[in-house]
Amino acid sequence: MPRSWTPRRAAIGAGAAATLVLVAACSSTSDPAASGASSTSQAAPSGSTGTTAGGVAADTTGITFPGEDWSEIDAAAAGMDPAVLESVAAEAEAGGSSCFVVTRNGELVDEWYWNGADPSSTQEIFSATKSFTSILTGIAQDEGKLSIDDPAADYISAWQGTPAEAITVKNLLSNNSGRHWDFQTDYLDMATKAPDKTAFAIDLEMDAAPGEVWAYNNAAIQTLDEVLQVATGESPATYGTEKLLEPIGMADSTWKTDASGNTLTFMGLDSTCRDMARFGTLLLADGTWDGTQVVSADYVDEATSPSQELNEAYGYLIWLNHLGTVANPVQPTTGAEGGSTVGQMVPGAPEDMFFALGLGNQVILVDPASGVVATRIGPVNRPAGSTQFGQGNMARLVTEGLTD
Repeated sequence: MPRSWTPRRAAIGAGAAATLVLVAACSSTSDPAASGASSTSQAAPSGSTGTTAGGVAADTTGITFPGEDWSEIDAAAAGMDPAVLESVAAEAEAGGSSCFVVTRNGELVDEWYWNGADPSSTQEIFSATKSFTSILTGIAQDEGKLSIDDPAADYISAWQGTPAEAITVKNLLSNNSGRHWDFQTDYLDMATKAPDKTAFAIDLEMDAAPGEVWAYNNAAIQTLDEVLQVATGESPATYGTEKLLEPIGMADSTWKTDASGNTLTFMGLDSTCRDMARFGTLLLADGTWDGTQVVSADYVDEATSPSQELNEAYGYLIWLNHLGTVANPVQPTTGAEGGSTVGQMVPGAPEDMFFALGLGNQVILVDPASGVVATRIGPVNRPAGSTQFGQGNMARLVTEGLTD
C-alpha cells in the first residue's frame, strides 16, 4: 500500500536561487470539492458516461474517482512492477524532488515525499499551469461563453482594428499566434518585471501572421486572462476555482495573481502532487469526474492532439509524445527552418502519452492506454549533487513498469 508521507531518507539540500527562465524544462526533446470515499464509475446508461455537444462519449468504466481521500491499491494488484516503481522513485529522490505520486485508473498506487514535504505541501508548478488554462478555456466554450474559433479581439478590445484581430483563441492555445517573442521580452520583462502582465502582453506587437510561426510565448498565453475575464465575467482564478478545481477536489490548489490583480494564466498555480494527479485523472477520463462532465470529451480530445504541423508535440497548451516535429521551447520555428526536430519527447513511449510541464520539471504525465497518471514536484533549480529527473524518467512506469 502507499506509504505514509514521513520522509524515508534524510532531506537533500535546498536548491539554488530560482532561475529567471520561466519555461517548461523539456529536456527530453533533446536534451464545492468532492468529499467522502472514492467512487468507481460503473458501466451504466447514465452517470458513467458524459456525452458532449459534439457527440463524443467519455467512457470512464473502471476508473475510480477520489473523493476527499484516494482509494489505495498495491502495485502488484494494480498491474505494476513494484521494483520499477521503487527504481523510478529513487531517481526522483536523486533529482531533488519534493513529491512523486503514481496512480492507475484513479487509484493511488504509491507516493513518496522528501525534503520536509507531505501530501498537503504546495508549490508553484510554473508552466504546467498552462494546461489548466487550456481546460478552463474548454469549459468556457462548453458553457457557450466563447468559441476557440472566435477572434481573440472579440474579447481583447485593444486588438480591434489592428493586425492582432486575425488571431483566434485557438491560436493562443496552440502557441502560433504570431505575437512578438524574444527571450528578454518574454522571460524577463513580462514574466518577472511587469506589474500588470496582462496589459504588458496585450500591448506587444505582431511578429508574424497567425499560424506562420510556433513560439513558446508566455506573453501571448497571458492574454487569455483578458479573454476569459471578458467572456465569463469573472477572473479566471474565480471561474477556474468554481468550474475546475472545486469539482475535482483540488482543495489545496490556488491560482496566483500579479501585482495588478490579474490571474496568471501562463504560470502561477500552486498545487500538490495529489491535486495534480486529480487533474491528470480528469483528462484520463475524457473530462468526466464521477459522472459529471467537467469539460467536454471533444475538447479534451482536441487539446491532447497535435494542434499544427509546426510543432506536432503540442496540443492546446499541453505537450504530446506524438511522433513528428518537436519544436524547441526557446526558439521560434516556421517548421521549414531551424527550431525543431523530428521525433518524440520521450522516444519509445506511447504516442498518445501527454504531459503538463513546468520549470524545474514539474510534471503531470498521463498515459491513456494504461491508465497511469504520475506527478512530480521539485525545486526550480536542482540541489547541488542531484540529477536530472523529468517526464523521460517517469515514462518508465509505462514502458517498463506494467505487468498487465
